[in-house]
Parts: sequence; structure tokens; C-alpha cells
Amino acid sequence: MADPKGFLTTPRETPKSRPVDVRIKDWREVYEDFEQSKLTKQAGRCMDCGIPFCHQGCPLGNLIPEWNTLTWREDWQAAIERLHATNNFPEFTGTLCPAPCETACVLGINDDPVTIKRVEISIIDRAWEEGWVTPQPPVTKTGKKVAVVGSGPAGLAAAQQLTRSGHDVVVFERADAVGGLLRYGIPEFKMEKYRLDRRLEQMRAEGTEFRAGVNVGVDVTAEQLLSEYDAVVLAGGATAWRDLPVPGRDLPGVHQAMEYLPFANRVASGKLAQTPIDAAGKDVVVIGGGDTGADCVGTAHRQGARSVTQLEIMPRPPQSRSDAHPWPTYPMIYRVSSAHEEGGERLYSVNTQEFLADSDGNLRALQLVEVRNEGGKFVPVEGTERELPAQLVLLAMGFVGPQREGLLEQLGVELDERGNVARDASYQTSVDKVFVAGDMGRGQSLIVWAIAEGRSAAAGADAYLTGRDVLPAPIAPTDRPIS
Repeated sequence: MADPKGFLTTPRETPKSRPVDVRIKDWREVYEDFEQSKLTKQAGRCMDCGIPFCHQGCPLGNLIPEWNTLTWREDWQAAIERLHATNNFPEFTGTLCPAPCETACVLGINDDPVTIKRVEISIIDRAWEEGWVTPQPPVTKTGKKVAVVGSGPAGLAAAQQLTRSGHDVVVFERADAVGGLLRYGIPEFKMEKYRLDRRLEQMRAEGTEFRAGVNVGVDVTAEQLLSEYDAVVLAGGATAWRDLPVPGRDLPGVHQAMEYLPFANRVASGKLAQTPIDAAGKDVVVIGGGDTGADCVGTAHRQGARSVTQLEIMPRPPQSRSDAHPWPTYPMIYRVSSAHEEGGERLYSVNTQEFLADSDGNLRALQLVEVRNEGGKFVPVEGTERELPAQLVLLAMGFVGPQREGLLEQLGVELDERGNVARDASYQTSVDKVFVAGDMGRGQSLIVWAIAEGRSAAAGADAYLTGRDVLPAPIAPTDRPIS
């Protein structure tokens, strides 16, 4: 234990956010720097439990009590070594993960949990500042070639593990820049892209090759992939979005969230002068109450929306953990993201019935109705219909699985009952030498699961190629996501 009395004497404290009226004028991350003296005290709240349930909450098996103690001692170099032992990209999880480790913290049973996520991002930030994050090229090469399809967190984790094992790895990305959703799906105010770019430079220096602008299944066929590479890792994500087939869906002004967010990211990065889907001066309605919906809310604020309303068909969650989600499980509670702090309204237990047009055929409003749950079905409440002004509607209702057209159909891989790519205990699909990791095999889930699965698929592919069993496999593919 770092500080035997830390959890008794030090209250939980997190960094302050930059003022709303300042941060909505730029795309920088919202949190201010956290003083080192405060950080070490926060790390000292860790009780170094005999059974650290934070491990149960973290799919990567992060050695949380160990690097909390090292941070409290200000042994930063040892802390980053322990952090990198289980996590290739702690700056991604430190900014984007909802921290199921914190909801599993033993201290959280009757007090505020340890600020694990803040300690994590501070360790890796310090490591980059000190120059401790360096390329780790392989000592020997195997002569084996591996193709990784998709450059999101799962693909990048798999690629880095396989490259360091001595394989020649090529990562294919159909977008014009590498990073998957990290590049064009996650807004800059949640994770600035310099964090991604410097990792890609590290990976290039280690020997990983990236080929952006290549749509595998179109530009490169499955037959070519299988003939040119000794193993293939599918990490293309769950990109088939859920739609809302109601009257007026085809009106101008109704868009999918993942049509909207990439344009905004291109503008923020300077790759695009003006977005073709702009919230400026408009009443914006976001349908879907999850993280992607919150990303749309924050983006609309920065574009100068007149009003922003977020709709959710589910009831408003409780303020605190309910009996349905006992400790140490991840609770479904009412959460306020940085985007919600910036303004707007959130409506619960409502459903959209129709999109309404003006005399020129453009979107002017949507008709919604309140609903209640009866036997697992959402039933409209009579007499609650009303119109909500909207000139821009963004659909953020999640994803239904991977895109089947193209590569998956060409490969002929089996799918599971949920429509995801089926795999065995080594993450191998029904097709020889083809492995799968992340949302493509698991379904839509958390970034921490994507990295964990990328590491696990790399272990499976490495064992297939070499007959050895040396890479860590932190999770089994039968595990279910926390949220």
C-alpha cells in the first residue's frame, strides 16, 4: 500500500474542466492540467487490496495497484513500465475509456473510488514528455507476413504485438488516414490527434507498414489477401449503423452520426475548410443517448448550433447504483459528459414517429411521442405526441454489426447468432489463418475491450505462425462486454 491512510484522509479529486464559454470555441481537450502533488495524493488513495477488483473491471488486466503505488512514490519510469506491460496505448484508454475499473474499485463500495483513469493518463503523458516511449523493434524476424484489416484500437494493438514478435505487418485502412474511429469518429475535444499520431510514428519505427486509402474487399480482394499473407487479422469494427425507418427519413437534414462526425474531425484537423453537414444556427436533435450521441452534442455546440436536444427511448437512469447493478459490476446510472455540461436538453422515454418537412421539402421538425415499457416493448403514451423543431437530426443509435458486403462475403467466414464474425478460443475464424478482433467479432463495445482483443488475436496469430505461445492473451473471446 502506498499511503496507509490515503483513502481516509484524501478525498477524491479530478482535474477541472476549462470554462464552457472558452472550450466550445476550439477543439482542444476539455480538461486542465492536474498538479503533480494532487495526483500523487490521488494515487495514494489506492488501498492495494488483497483482491483488487479493479482487475475484474479492466479487460486488459492492468496492474492498477502497482502503478498507483509507483506514482505515489513518484517512480514514474517504473510506473510506465508496469502500465505498458498490459496496455499498448494507455493514452487512448486514459482519455476515452469509461473506466469500468473505477466502478469496480473496492473503495467505491462506501466512498468515492480511486481516480484510476487520471493516474493512467498522467503516467503516459509524463513518459512521453521524458522520452521514455521509444520504438521496440524486434530482435529477430520470422519471415512471416501478416495483414491487419482496420486501423482502430483493435487493429493497432494486434499490429504492434505482431510486429514486435518479428512478423512483417501491413495495416490496411480504407479511410485516407490511419486510426479508424480514433481518427475520424472520436472528436478532437475528447482526444487530440497528436496522441494518435505519435503512436503511429512509434509503430512505423518498429517496422509496421500502414496503407491508407485501401478498401480491402474492393481494392484488394480476399483471394489476394490470402495468397500474399501468412495470416490475416480482421479488425474492421462494427460499422453497420442502426437506422430509423420512419416517414421522412430521406429528408435533407437527417444524417447518421458517423456521416456527421468525420467531417467535423477533418475541419478540426485542417483537412477540410468547411463541413457539408453543419450545425451552425440550427436546431439540432440527436437521437440516441450513448457516447456517440454525446460526441454529436459537443460537436454541435462547437459549430454554433442554436439549440441541441438529445433523445433517448429508455427511461432516465438512476443517480446512483441500483440493485440491478451491484458492485463491482458497471452500473447504468445517469452520467453527465463534458458535452452535456456545455448545454442542451436531454429527453428520456421518447420515440420519434416521423420527420416533418417545410414547404420547400427541407427538414423543419420531428414528431415524437412519450413511451412506456410494457412487457419489453415500448408503447406510445396516448396524447403525448408533439413536434420538436429541427433542421438537423443526427442518428446515433449504435451499430448492428460488421459490414458483410465485400471482404466478409468473399472470405466466407461464419457469423455468430448476433451477426458478428465467429471465432474460436484463439480468435481464429472458420477460415484457416484468418483471425478477428474487436467490434467485428465482439459487437459494439468499449475501447479497452478492443485493445485487449487486439492483443489476444495477436497471440493467437503468433502461435499459429510460429507454434510458440509467448504473447499474452488477456481475455477469452467468450467474455461479454461490461456495457
